[in-house]
Amino acid sequence: MVTEDKKTIGIVGLGLIGGSMAIDLKRRGFADRILGVEKDPVNATAAQRMELIDELLPLEDCIRRSDLVVIAIPVGAAVPMLTQILDRFRELGETGKIVIDTCSTKSQIVRAARYHPCRRQYVATHPMAGTEYSGPWAAEPNLFDGRACIFADTEESDPKAVKLVEILYDTLNMRPIYMNADAHDVHAAYVSHISHVSSFALALTVLEKEQDEKHIFDLASGGFSSTVRLAKSSADMWTPILTQNRDNVLRVIDTYLDKMKAFRDAIADYDSDRISELILEANRIKKILR
Repeated sequence: MVTEDKKTIGIVGLGLIGGSMAIDLKRRGFADRILGVEKDPVNATAAQRMELIDELLPLEDCIRRSDLVVIAIPVGAAVPMLTQILDRFRELGETGKIVIDTCSTKSQIVRAARYHPCRRQYVATHPMAGTEYSGPWAAEPNLFDGRACIFADTEESDPKAVKLVEILYDTLNMRPIYMNADAHDVHAAYVSHISHVSSFALALTVLEKEQDEKHIFDLASGGFSSTVRLAKSSADMWTPILTQNRDNVLRVIDTYLDKMKAFRDAIADYDSDRISELILEANRIKKILR
């Protein structure tokens, strides 16, 4: 059972998110001990040498010894992992243990746990933070400071579990936002997933045109670098995100293509007024993002 004085946190997946959480949860006093699970032997060795964790363990031992387990692996693997952990909670008869996930899609993982006898010990979350880098080497302190954390379908979780997870994310200096899993996936498609698809597509476009990569680096300005930055993101992470959130992402891509066609038509027609109109309309985003 979790106590206020001592918390052992198990983290499954010691990459950017899991590793960064390990750093700040220990450094800021939420965790007394950090246990890690990592299937990649190179990442596991790096996490140990970097002292991101206190001990590397097999999953079964980590579940048994942890008060709270964090699933910080790609969502395609996280769905069966959640069921496995909840099954183990049931076998152990540990009603006080808690598991959370940090996945970028929520509908499928929430549905997978909906009728599990230990469902109330699971809190679905999505800390909206990250970089284009992956692996334990990408982990950094203060990654989550000032960012939002989505809590999905909290009414299906035990209130005490939700409260502890709120304290966890407060320790990471994140602000909570509550919504249902389906709404989360719609919003994520617009504010995150389309950005990555656009970046991947832009990178492919430039790479196809510029066979000599030296020209890309010679001519790349800050604008290009920031726009295409997300194209360096991991395929292992983003392939399951885009497939799990397929319907929402497709709707956003269709809208995006309509807007691209509007620009294309205006440019093809030398229609300066229409080009300016589209740019000015887009400038309204400044009122939202400052």
